[in-house]
Amino acid sequence: MSLPPIFYHHFRKPLPYAQTLALQERLHAIQLRNRKNSPPSHKDLLLLLEHRPVYTGGRRQTSEQTASDRARLTQLGADFQLIQRGGETTYHGPGQIVGYPLLDLSRYSPAMGIRDYICRMQKTMEGHFLESHGVQHVPSDHTGVFLDAHTKIASIGVQVRHRLTNHGFAFNVTNEPLAWFNQVVACGLTDVKAGSIESAKGQEVTVAGEIPALVKLFGTVYQRDMLPLDVSQDEEIIREIANLEAEANAAGPWHRAPHSV
Repeated sequence: MSLPPIFYHHFRKPLPYAQTLALQERLHAIQLRNRKNSPPSHKDLLLLLEHRPVYTGGRRQTSEQTASDRARLTQLGADFQLIQRGGETTYHGPGQIVGYPLLDLSRYSPAMGIRDYICRMQKTMEGHFLESHGVQHVPSDHTGVFLDAHTKIASIGVQVRHRLTNHGFAFNVTNEPLAWFNQVVACGLTDVKAGSIESAKGQEVTVAGEIPALVKLFGTVYQRDMLPLDVSQDEEIIREIANLEAEANAAGPWHRAPHSV
């Protein structure tokens, strides 16, 4: 492919959300700075990971609006963060793949628009569920991927600044996230519950087992070669990633799913 490759990295331990958000900000700054070099030397990245249990709200929500939910949900053992992405309250945690593409959309010719970027993200997840698991989605007026009119398996919430993307997508692999989702009206959809690949197939699946096929399809849909990030290199972005991995390894156990209500 004529465009430079996307370098991907899979974090093996669930990451604390606030520190991962801070990592995205630091990588964004590095990309923005290195794009000014002649020639530009910034890397496009795809970070694949699980989070420690956390609920996040979107940029249209306020601290006042979410105060009661914050108090209730943190008592269950989850973190709570308001962030600058689209969408409303959702959950991230173990058993769910979160993908953070940090891409320079101006590398495409013409530059890729946000609508096209999100559409490709949705097609990547839909194609992965079907090709890897025989799980068919149904069309929906809502952003994300639905197994039926009332069961959502995947979410999208992105931010684009200076043509550089962050935040991204998430989908439930195992049943572990479902009880956490039952504690909230996820994405503001009152008649929708969470589903997973495991619940749709009726058999066990693993997060690690999803990564190779997902990466390959991501590259196909975005028309890019995909290369693993060489973490042995002494490079600024790799040092930032290594620091977060060390923090995740030292963080210890996380809270398990609450009982459904």
